[in-house]
Amino acid sequence: MSTTFAQLGVPDSLCRALERNGIHKPFEIQAATIADALDGQDICGRAPTGSGKTLAFGIPLVVNTSQANPKRPRALILAPTRELADQIAVELRTFAAQTRVGVVYGGVSYGNQIKRLKQGVDILVACPGRLEDLIGQNAVNLCEVDQVVIDEADRMADMGFLPSVRRILDQTADRPQTLLFSATLDGDVAKLTRDYQHNPATHEIGDTRPDVTAVDHRFLTVDKTERIGVCVDVITATGSTILFCRTRHGSDRLARQLTQRGINAAAIHGGHAQNRRTRTLQQFIDGRIEALVATDVAARGIHVDEVASVIHFDPPEDHKAYLHRSGRTARAGQSGLVVSLIQSDQVGDTKRMQRQLGLEQPITSPNRLSLDTVRTNRPKQQVPDAPNRNGQKPAGQSRNHRGRSNSNSDNRNGHKPTGRRQDKRKRSNTNSNRNGHSPTGRRQDRPQGQNRNKASRTRAK
Repeated sequence: MSTTFAQLGVPDSLCRALERNGIHKPFEIQAATIADALDGQDICGRAPTGSGKTLAFGIPLVVNTSQANPKRPRALILAPTRELADQIAVELRTFAAQTRVGVVYGGVSYGNQIKRLKQGVDILVACPGRLEDLIGQNAVNLCEVDQVVIDEADRMADMGFLPSVRRILDQTADRPQTLLFSATLDGDVAKLTRDYQHNPATHEIGDTRPDVTAVDHRFLTVDKTERIGVCVDVITATGSTILFCRTRHGSDRLARQLTQRGINAAAIHGGHAQNRRTRTLQQFIDGRIEALVATDVAARGIHVDEVASVIHFDPPEDHKAYLHRSGRTARAGQSGLVVSLIQSDQVGDTKRMQRQLGLEQPITSPNRLSLDTVRTNRPKQQVPDAPNRNGQKPAGQSRNHRGRSNSNSDNRNGHKPTGRRQDKRKRSNTNSNRNGHSPTGRRQDRPQGQNRNKASRTRAK
């Protein structure tokens, strides 16, 4: 018989709160770590993205965290990106009851964050850079933090945040309980474990290396002038898609070009204000945007279920970047398509990367993409009782209801189109998009899985 949250030692009141959110059974990483974490042990957990790590550390924190004094949180969660920090805070609040959860990250004004800290925050979710800024302003003091979570420690290392993480950990209470979660436990992450954890209970879930065979990989030689057309074909055939560009300018340009072809597209990168990034990501989660164009850094915080395909519009920096990008699809047991657009002078680098990844797919021309096969033979593999990365069962509005034919729907920036001056020819067609192209005629017969609510769609991994 499978383990229940109650058997792991989770209080009845919290079990009921989880059940109200559709969370009934723990994922493997949760079953492995929650009991040890509730007992106060340090945890060193290795688990892939999408395995349910947010509940694995969130439940023990909510149970064990006591009420904090103003400016002095009792528990701290460090996350590498703004989007991930925000998603963790949202998830915790769904079952935290009276436990106060706050979040701080850059890209927004300090005022509201400082005000919230003055009122008192029991669990603080933070990005290292903004947290150090607030410490320097005497807006927060970590001397009473006796529980620390380091989430996505490997990403912290990749992004150069570990020196900041070390400075932050040095300011917490003496020997706090430290829960570290990462996709890998070697290198700099191992040093962090050695220096800041005390006899941790180590739990490793899943393969050390991501299973690249779970995704349908396609490598296409495409001329620069043909790339937009191939992207439109893939998005139209598969649905929700994340496209990767190397630069912010390139991301904005690609989003505009897709929009001109009748695709609901938007870019997300560090050059945008945080409220814009949050709005864009939510529109993608809700299905109002079907193509999200991202840079590598921005994509580190994107954990969204039901992404049908990933397109490497620009080639990844290396095989690790390819794995991270490609991991945005085929999550929680679903299928996924990854398409790499390759120019003639990039074939050699692509073949070297394929050897590093153990991929043997041929590099072909776009006419070998066989999108009809993708559409009919690769349906989403919905598992009725499968929860999302936090163990939550999908509920709420289906992403497949995109409402593209509704002339009053939001445009790609989230603004209503009413009140603008429109050409008479465009006004005569209520189903035309902002470029005068009719969105009708696209296939919308993809299998519709269970409905999902907003809280359950985002992944904290």
